Amino acid sequence: MPDPPLLERLALLWRRIVPPREREPRSRLLTLEEVRSRRLRLLTGGFAVLALGLLLYWLFWGRFWVATNDAYVSGNLVPLKAQVAGTVTEVRTDSTRYVRKGELVVRLDGVKTKVALQRAEAELADAVRRVETLFRQAATLRSRVSAQQAVLSRIGSDLSRYRSVVREGAVSFQLVEDTEWQLREAEAVLRDLEDQFASIEARIRGTTVSTNPEVLRAAALYRSAYLDHVRRNVVAPVSGYVAKRAVQPGDEVFPEKTLLLIIPLDYLWIEANYREVELTHVRPGQPVRVTVDLYPRKILYHGVIEGILPSAGNNLGLLPPENATGNYIHIVERVPVRIRIDPKELREHPLRPGLSCVTRIDTWRRGRPVLEPLTEIPPGAFRADYQTSVYDEEVELRGAAEEIRRIIDANRMPPVRPVPSGAP
Repeated sequence: MPDPPLLERLALLWRRIVPPREREPRSRLLTLEEVRSRRLRLLTGGFAVLALGLLLYWLFWGRFWVATNDAYVSGNLVPLKAQVAGTVTEVRTDSTRYVRKGELVVRLDGVKTKVALQRAEAELADAVRRVETLFRQAATLRSRVSAQQAVLSRIGSDLSRYRSVVREGAVSFQLVEDTEWQLREAEAVLRDLEDQFASIEARIRGTTVSTNPEVLRAAALYRSAYLDHVRRNVVAPVSGYVAKRAVQPGDEVFPEKTLLLIIPLDYLWIEANYREVELTHVRPGQPVRVTVDLYPRKILYHGVIEGILPSAGNNLGLLPPENATGNYIHIVERVPVRIRIDPKELREHPLRPGLSCVTRIDTWRRGRPVLEPLTEIPPGAFRADYQTSVYDEEVELRGAAEEIRRIIDANRMPPVRPVPSGAP
């Protein structure tokens, strides 16, 4: 150990260099109460800052957004049905396959429709021949009426001449009486011929063989049979993806049976069911942010409100509620809101009808009045999803007019050749 005098000298030197106040300990141990107080102040300050931040977020941002997860993707589900009854002989598509508008999807047995078409063709040919006969009969009766009028005129002239000379004894009274009977008989024959001519003329007046009502009626029946024969080939009315195929070869189908569904995926929208208390400031035209469970949260769709349905969801159900019975329970109802999706984003990240999604409406923008929706039918660029041309008359009856013309020409009678003057 160092000797004590040395320690004393070091202590004296310390007292001279360091002031007495600086020689005291710089800190001391905090008590438990002081530690708790300091922690409480830190927590209180942190919560105050957090509450202030949340309040500012709600005032300037959060209170303008209305969100719900009761939202689903919707689209046009086009049911494909046969327009005539028959037996399925061929199915040329399946679920998840893409079909184009006008493409053959299902083919039905054509035996019955072909027999009906042949029957209609025979009836049209028979109608043409009947009407042609009427025109011939009308021409014959017209000639006979003219001839009978000439006979009647001749008998009338003879009777007048006989009456002028009967008292002079040039002719007998018997001849005058016989001529009078001939005149009455000729008049009766003329009236009968005129009645026959009028009856036939009423059926052909102002018409030709092709425009006669009987021929037109038979032609309409032929078009109907032709249409049934053409419609045994069931084609896709729109372009889209096939879903829920319910037809097999050999099935007996009827016009009421749905064969399959065709879903166009290029035009979809969102139906979000918001509570009625959340729709106070919701208007058509306001922007919407949409996230779908199918994709990660980082994929964000941008949409706009097209319109708000004019009725709550409970009134659109199969059994609307009846609240006048006394058993009333107040329930906050939900109103469907239709949201249009950006077509470009929909092409980049395709969706399917029925998918769940979350929608957030920015109500800071005022939008349009509630009763002025933005929904368009048909919706501009997607006009093809709301119309089809595969059932147009020009498409389905393209060959019927030519066939009718051929049948009429084939059953026309050749013109009557005049009899030579020297013929026996």
